[in-house]
Amino acid sequence: MKKRLGDYIQEYSVRNKSGEDIPVYSITNSQGFCRDYFSKEVASKDKTSYKIVPRGCFAYNPSRINVGSVDWQRDEERVIVSPLYNVFSVSPEIDQQYLYYYLKSSATSYRIKEVATGSVRDNLRLSMLYDFMIELPSLDVQRQIVSNLDLLASIIRQRNQQLTKLDELIKARFVEMFGDMLLNSLEWPEKPLEGLADIVSGITKGRKTTETGLIEVPYMAVSNVKSGYIDWTTIKTILATKQEIEQYRLMPDDILMTEGGDPDKVGRGAIIKNPLKDSIHQNHIFRVRLDKSELLPAYFAEYLQHQKAKRYFLGCAKQTTGIASINMRQLRALPVLIPPLPLQNQFAAFVAEVDKSKVEVQKALDQTQLLFDSLMQQYFG
Repeated sequence: MKKRLGDYIQEYSVRNKSGEDIPVYSITNSQGFCRDYFSKEVASKDKTSYKIVPRGCFAYNPSRINVGSVDWQRDEERVIVSPLYNVFSVSPEIDQQYLYYYLKSSATSYRIKEVATGSVRDNLRLSMLYDFMIELPSLDVQRQIVSNLDLLASIIRQRNQQLTKLDELIKARFVEMFGDMLLNSLEWPEKPLEGLADIVSGITKGRKTTETGLIEVPYMAVSNVKSGYIDWTTIKTILATKQEIEQYRLMPDDILMTEGGDPDKVGRGAIIKNPLKDSIHQNHIFRVRLDKSELLPAYFAEYLQHQKAKRYFLGCAKQTTGIASINMRQLRALPVLIPPLPLQNQFAAFVAEVDKSKVEVQKALDQTQLLFDSLMQQYFG
């Protein structure tokens, strides 16, 4: 039976008035409660207005709960959070982890966005949360549900850790084979990228054309290009002419690089392995098609992840309000160290073997995530 959440939670508004030395925490959508990112700055500030969160209480940022920034405090006896946060205690009739999963469910997330939209900065006030309805079985049933979800969540974390370790293995092998790129410790020859690849920018979405016979094709946007991989799951389409498709068509072993974004992500790139038929790319993405007689995609894609390339991009990037960008001229001038082709081939073979393992882990991860999502839907709607 569904119950009104406000009958089971209550605001906990206790300030650190005496200025006790209590750990400062923040809440993120991915990590939940974590030590405050700005703890060094906060340490010197007046913390008497900060709110105390005892073990077992929930807290959330009213303007960030719509993206999942909510959690219950299970790390220490007491922590403090910014005065902006809402803090509430929970009735013994609700298991905290059960409530956590309810608040993180897609149905609740949709409800939060629906209710908060239009308020100040889309804030979700605690009084709004009180009116939410929650399915509330017995504590034993709640704990069984939590046990099922916790097990799957643990497996998902393990799979993600496996993928991270496989990526770290590739990076370690790269350094082992090619040395310190910043110092060029193995004294590889260096050339600008323009002499090693064909580089083009993509098509502008929303451009005006009077041509007939336009064809709907997959369209690679900036959001689909991640650091080290291509995300095909959210690919969109665009209408293009046959000439545009020929000019911008993506091919296996093409490398896509982003023109701009967060400063630490400028120039991020990934290899296209299995492009969708007639897929093309956005104008804010550079397509790099290598001359494989000197430079192999597996080597170059990893080269882009290392400090020599990253420092170059940061050094020449134009930055505006926290967003950085590079232009075609700067990309063409990117200095690239060129190890012997047989050594690059060895590295490419190593990456191919690791990628096989990554495919298997990713498949297992996707299956577990699908089951987790299915159960969340079953339990919370």
